[in-house]
Parts: sequence; structure tokens; C-alpha cells
Amino acid sequence: MKVVNLKQAILQAWKERWSDYQWAINMKKFFPKGATWDILNLAEALLEQAMIGPSPNPLILSYLKYAISSQMVSYSSVLTAISKFDDFSRDLCVQALLDIMDMFCDRLSCHGKAEECIGLCRALLSALHWLLRCTAASAERLREGLEAGTPAAGEKQLAMCLLRLEKTLSSTKNRALLHIAKLEEASSWTAIEHSLLKLGETLASLSNPQLRSQAEQCGTLIRSIPTMLAVHSEQLHKTGYPTVHAVVLLEGTMNLTGETQPLVEQLMMVKRMQHIPTPLFVLEIWKACFVGLIESPEGTEELKWTAFTFLKIPQVLVKLKKYCHGDKDFTEDVSCAFEFLLKLTPLLDKADQRCNCDCTKFLLQECSKQGLLSEASVTNLMAKRSADREHAPQLKSGENANIQPNPGLILRAEPTVTNILKTMDADHSKSPEGLLGVLGHMLSGKSLDLLLAAAAATGKLKSFARKFINLNEFTTHGNEELAKAASVRALLFDISFLMLCHVAQTYGSEVILSESSTGAQVPFFETWMQTCMPEEGKILNPDHPCFWPDSTKVESLVALLNNSSEMKLVQMKWHEACLSISAAILEILNAWENGVLAFESIQKITDNIKGKVCSLAVCAVAWLVAHVRMLGLDEREKSLQMIRQLAGPLYSENTLQFYNERVVIMSSILEHMCADVLQQTATQIKFPSTGVDTMPYWNLLPPKRPIKEVLTDMFAKVLEKGWVDSRSIHIFDTLLHMGGVYWFCNNLIKELLKETRKEHTQRAVELLYSIFCLDMQQVTLVLLGHILPGLLTDSSKWHSLMDPPGTALAKLAVWCALSSYSSHKGQASSRQKKRHREDIEDYISLFPLDDMQPSKLMRLLSSNEEDANILSSPTDRSMSSSLSASQLHTVNMRDPLNRVLANLFLLISSILGSRTAGPHTQFVQWFMEECVDCLEQGSRGSILQFMPFTTVSELVKVSAMSSPKVVLAITDLSLSLGRQVAAKAIAAL
Repeated sequence: MKVVNLKQAILQAWKERWSDYQWAINMKKFFPKGATWDILNLAEALLEQAMIGPSPNPLILSYLKYAISSQMVSYSSVLTAISKFDDFSRDLCVQALLDIMDMFCDRLSCHGKAEECIGLCRALLSALHWLLRCTAASAERLREGLEAGTPAAGEKQLAMCLLRLEKTLSSTKNRALLHIAKLEEASSWTAIEHSLLKLGETLASLSNPQLRSQAEQCGTLIRSIPTMLAVHSEQLHKTGYPTVHAVVLLEGTMNLTGETQPLVEQLMMVKRMQHIPTPLFVLEIWKACFVGLIESPEGTEELKWTAFTFLKIPQVLVKLKKYCHGDKDFTEDVSCAFEFLLKLTPLLDKADQRCNCDCTKFLLQECSKQGLLSEASVTNLMAKRSADREHAPQLKSGENANIQPNPGLILRAEPTVTNILKTMDADHSKSPEGLLGVLGHMLSGKSLDLLLAAAAATGKLKSFARKFINLNEFTTHGNEELAKAASVRALLFDISFLMLCHVAQTYGSEVILSESSTGAQVPFFETWMQTCMPEEGKILNPDHPCFWPDSTKVESLVALLNNSSEMKLVQMKWHEACLSISAAILEILNAWENGVLAFESIQKITDNIKGKVCSLAVCAVAWLVAHVRMLGLDEREKSLQMIRQLAGPLYSENTLQFYNERVVIMSSILEHMCADVLQQTATQIKFPSTGVDTMPYWNLLPPKRPIKEVLTDMFAKVLEKGWVDSRSIHIFDTLLHMGGVYWFCNNLIKELLKETRKEHTQRAVELLYSIFCLDMQQVTLVLLGHILPGLLTDSSKWHSLMDPPGTALAKLAVWCALSSYSSHKGQASSRQKKRHREDIEDYISLFPLDDMQPSKLMRLLSSNEEDANILSSPTDRSMSSSLSASQLHTVNMRDPLNRVLANLFLLISSILGSRTAGPHTQFVQWFMEECVDCLEQGSRGSILQFMPFTTVSELVKVSAMSSPKVVLAITDLSLSLGRQVAAKAIAAL
């Protein structure tokens, strides 16, 4: 008999009562090869015929079960067919369908093409919706049955539905497939959420607690599907987090002027990567602040730390609050952190002793002002600290009675900064004397440093500097003025000049420079600072045209300095004098060296230079420093003697107002300027002492020791101690400058790979990450672009990648990659701008853009016994072995970091696909595990977008990585291709 269609074949089988295997044999005869059973809709046709009567047809159902068991039909076609049945009043039919689902719902799989796997995801979503509707219908019938007094039947069916729901959802694999289906079909997911709400309402009226709890459990599982990647366990077994500590110390020591946002993002990145609970995270920030306060050198550094702790960190916490969930929770976490902090009595006592006040009280008040703590918490915490302080060791009252505590001064200085900025906005020509009074007051004692620290910590230093540049510019010209007005103008010029020099030396010249606007005239001070002012790492040319202005101006200045008893002030163009002084000094030096001028004349000239305005002396010394560098050993004496003459104050009655205060600032500026040259020429110059070391972090390296030894010793000390202090941060920074990024990174990684104890390697990673924060971008390029590929492609180095150092290096590499990738779209911080940037061309030659031309790295791989092209699995030959999500997102591959990441993932893909296993394969597994562990859910900009899609199928073969959650985490589910790759990998598990 020739069968025309499927329906006839099924009916014939039923009429002739074929057994299931007989049916299968005959079906294959009727339908020759070509079309698959799924295309013919066999599962749907069988179900349709089986479900015609009030009860299901057992023979036709047996055919369907046989087709499922012998894989004639796919799971997705069966699930789709089941989800089309909607007559829930036919109990026996529903029961039969639930039994069929029972056969396979907890072991779904698909080994076909990616489209078929996506089909399975969609079918499972439909089946879930069907199960929810079925459960809701059963619950409704049970409620009606209860009212009618016949509950038994409805209760049995509801229990069966809930059991299948639980069985389907308890499988992580099924939830992962549903996660993909939700992204494929958002509308279907909305329908599921709607059904879930409806089911909840119906079940709320049921009295059976067991069924209700079972339904709640299923509801929780369904709601967890969209966020199944977001769950991370927090580290509760640790109490110290050296990375947070070091990041805060680094920022407080080196980057007070930096914006708060990058610091907040960096801290949040560390919190996420290390899964730190919020209270311990906030506690670690406070601990670092107190340690910084205690160990900061006296003077400017101490004030910087005070401003950082009491003004900047509360602002940082306000921003952190937005990242952490919920206002209420965060205030509780901050309160909890303070509870922990109060237990660290010795730390707080030492800080109180150093600052001569109750530091905790000031902090609590600031946090309360910013809305970080409730009034009740503040009162409670203050009471506890007051009780503790009664037992604290006190200084003798005489010693500290007159010292005003810095925290109080800093907090008072902050509103003063705002007032000064307002005063500076006024028209300077209207009341220059009043302005001079304000500035004079700023110069007394440590007022200037207090105000600058407060301005730096609150982000106002740039506008502060701008106002002084404008004032300085205003005072460069005097038109028809009287003697009094001339002296006020000279003072305003001098004070603004000295203040700006001091700001540039204390906080970096970036604070002074304006945003370059084309066509606008550059102010005098900016021009002078960029071309004439000596700074660390900046070599000046004494023959530069900037030092050689108009010769007539120079001659008149030399005559003025040499002939008059003191400097004239009226109609003096101070900016011209400052630019001419270098040439004038050269004339005077030549005259002295050739015997034309005696030493007494030189003394008179130097007294004239520094007698009225100190800024002339600063400009003269700036040129002399550049000049001395160019002289031979026997030619330097007179130049150095002249610096000595200019550095000392003038003891005379006839100086202008605020002379002593100005000299103090001048001495500090000159000491900074001369430091390098004095060290190189082994000369000593006594600068007027203020009793405080003005350059506490200068020249920290021990003499006559190789820098590699210094680096390894320093790292060993830090590792033993378990945290980085500000002195060691400065030493590491100097070594990074001296040795360069590759040398620095390579030697520290070698130290890490020498460690053999697990707890030591973990601590080393946390500390290394924080040390690398000195220049994270460049270190990451070197680590991922040079050091790791070198270790992974050289079999003689594989042994060094064994556990524990190998695991530690994988963790460090991922942390650096994530940090750099998340921040490299932003701006480099001011401390990183000073450093030489690696040339982008280096990375383009190492990793060429043209994919036809194999990069140096890929040539390395292909020479390694295997062709680098055999990366893809045979089923995916159509997909390029290097196609990754980043290409579909059109990420800019001219960016060095993007290139390095793309090539690293190509290398990883090649290692996974190669036939040689070893420690390098294990390393790749650790690297990927750490990537998954640190990922946030839905982070479409993550480093894993550079991983070729073909790597997923290779990774799943590694037992530790063969979990549905891992597959979801490593694929970019925002892309259709990413979802297909994930569905295929999960369905095959």
C-alpha cells in the first residue's frame, strides 16, 4: 500500500495494531530518506491523533515514546507539540503529556546545528509557559473543587504539574537555555511573568502549605533566570584587603588633585573582583586613611592627607553609595564599618595623638553632613569612642596645648577657599590693596598649604590656579602709577607668581595649564612655567630662545641691577624683567668670571634681584640650574655661588610688605628646583629652614645599589609586611621611571613566579595589582602583550606556570586586563601623564591590523608544531577561527589594548585547540575561570568579547569549564551569533 501522508500512515498503524518497533520500521519504508521527521512534523501529528478522544490513545502514544527514545524526533519538536495542547479540562490527556515530558525534561540535549539548538531554547520556553498555564488551570479547578467539596482530583493534578515544573527548573542547564530563550524572545518571557503573577494570585487562596511552598520555590527559580549570572559569593573569611588599602594610599599620596570618579570606579572594580562585603570594604578605606595620616611626613604632606581623609573620602563614599544597592543598606554598611573601626583602638589612638584631636569625631560629623550616617548612629558611635579615649595615652598638656589640630583647620579652610575664589572674581583694579590684604593673610603660617590642600581635595585647585594666573597677568602692566600703587602691583605680581610656582611643584604643573584654546594668548606664567621652570624629569636648554629676549631690555635690566641701590617699581614690566633676567645673569656671570665685577658687586646685584620681588630670584635660579648642568666640573663654582647668594633672605629694613612670608615660599621653590642639580654636582646649599622637610619623598633610593636589587628587596619587604606604605609607593614609582615599564613588570612577575606557598601568592597578587596601579595601562600592555605570550609559547618556561604561582599570575592578568579595559576609555590620571607613553606603532608592528598578514604572535604559534588555523572545530569551518564579538561590535582595533587582548585570546584559543596539554593549558583554564569569576552580569564591554566564538566549544571540553553558567558568562549574549554559540555549547553538555 502506498501511503500518501503522515496522518494516513499513523491511522493505518493504529488500525492494524502495529507494535512500536514495527511501526518505526514501516514508517522508514513509507518515507524514504531525504526529509527529516521534524520537517514532516511527526511529533505534532502523533500527538494530534493521540489526543482526539476524552482520554489519550495509548497505542499512538507508545509510537511517540518510541520515536523519542530512538531519537527519530527532536526534543524541541516534542516540546513545541505539547505546548500547543490547551484543553486542560481533559485530565487524562494532560497527565499523559506530563508523563511524556517526564521522559526527558531533566536531560535535554541537542547535537545539531546552532539554529536547532536555539530552536530547543525557544521550545523549552513555550513548554515552560504551557506548564505554568496548566498549573494555573489545575489550581483554579482545585479551588472550585474545594468550594464544591471534591478537592481530591484537582489536588492530584496540581501536585503533578508542580512536580514537572520543579524537575524542569531544577536543572541549571535548562535554566541556562531559558536564559538564552528570554533574550531571543522578550515577548514570550513577558507572557511567562504574567502567568506567574496569575498563578501566585490563585495559589494564595489555597490552604495546602506543601503545594504553596513548592509553587513559591518554582516561582523563585523562574525569577532567578534573568539574573543567573549576577550571583557571587562574598569573601567572608578575610578581614584585610591590601589592594583597597594600597589604592587609597596611592591616591592620597600621589593624586590628591585627581577627580573622584576614576577613584570610585577603581575601588568598585577591586570590590567586584575580590567580592568584598561592603562594610569591610568601607572599613579598609578608613584604615588606609588613618595609616596615611599617621605615617605622612610633617608639613605639606600631612595637610594633604588630612584634606584627603576628611574632605575627599566622604565625597568618594557619597559616589560609592550610588553603586551599592539602596540608601538604607549603605548607611547601615557605613555604620557597621565604623563599629569595626572603633575596635581598632591602637590605630585610632595613634591618629588622635598625631593630629592632636578626636579624628573619629570629625569623620563622623563629615559623614553625617553627607548623609552617610543617621543621627542616631553618629551619637552612638561618638559615645563609644569617647569612652575608649578616656583610657588612651595622652601627650603632656604643655606639648600640644598650642597646636591647633589639622582636621579642624582643614574643615574650616574649605569654606574659606570658596570665599577667596569669590574675592578673586572681583575687578582687581578697583581695590588692589584689599586684595593684597587677603593674599597677605593667606601667606601667614601654614595658611597657604591648608587652603591649597582643601582646594585640591574638593576639586577647586584648578579654578584657584586660574584665578591667580589672571591676577598675575593683570599685574604685568602698570600705566602712569604712583609709588604706592606700584609697590602694591609688584607685591600682587610676586605673591601670585610664587603661589603658582608652589602649586606647580606641590600638585603638578597639569593643575596650572589651561585647556588649550586656539587663538587665545597664553598667559605669561604658563609660558614661563612650560619653557623655563625646572621640574623632575624635565631637562632645560639654557640656550633656548625663551631665555634670550630683546637685547636692549637685557642691557637696561643689567644697568638697573648694577647701578641703582635698589629695584625701581614704578611702571616696571615685571613679566619682561622675569624673561630678561636669565640673559642679564649670564652677562653678570661673564663679567664676574673675567674680573670686571668684584664679589661685592655681585652681592649688591643679587640683593637687588631678591630685595623687592622674590619672583626675579626664582627666574634667575631657574636659568642657573639649566646652565650649571651644561658646565664642566671646574666651571661651576661661580654659578653655584650665585645660586647660594640668591637663596638666602635679605636682611634689610627697606623691603616690601610680607617679605619674610614670601621668602619662606621662595626658599621652598628654590630647594625643589635645585635638588637634582645639587645632587649631581655634590654641592650643598643651605636654604632658610622652616623646620619641616619640604621634599620628604625625594631621593629615596639607596646609593650604589643596582636597581634590580632594590626592587626585589622592596617587594620582599612589602610582601612580608602584607601592605604597601606611602614610602614604598614612592620607591616603586621611582624604579618604574628609571627601569621602564617592561623591566619593572617583568622583574616583579619573576618574583611572583618564585613564590610556592598559596597564601603568599594570593597576597602577592593583591599587592602587585596595587603596585601596578602606578601605571596600570602601560603595565597591562606589557603583561598581556609581551610577558604572558612569552611564557605561554615557550615550552621551557611552562614549568613556572604550575599551581600556585600560575593560578596567581592568571588572576593578576585578569585583574589588570579588566581594570585597564574599564578605565582606558577615560583619561589617564595626572601622575600617569608625566610618564613616557609606549609608541602605539610598537603594538601595530607586533600585532598588525591586516588579518591577511599573520602577526608575529600568530607566526610564533604556527611554528609551534601546529598550524594556527586549526583552531575551529570541524562543524564550524564556516565560522572564521578568529571571529569574535568585538568585531561585530566594531571595536577600534587601532587601540593598543584592544589589539593586545584580541591577540591574547587568539593565543588562548590556539592552546585549547592544540594536541599538547601541559601547565600552559591549565593556566588558560585558570585565566578563563578568573574572567568568569570577576564578570558582572550583562557587561557587554568586557574583555571576553575579544575571545573567538570557536573557543567556546573548545573550552567546554575542559571539565572544570563545562558548566552552563560558564558558557553564558563567556559568550556575548547581546549578539544573535553569541546566543547561537552559547545555545550550541550548552545543548551539547
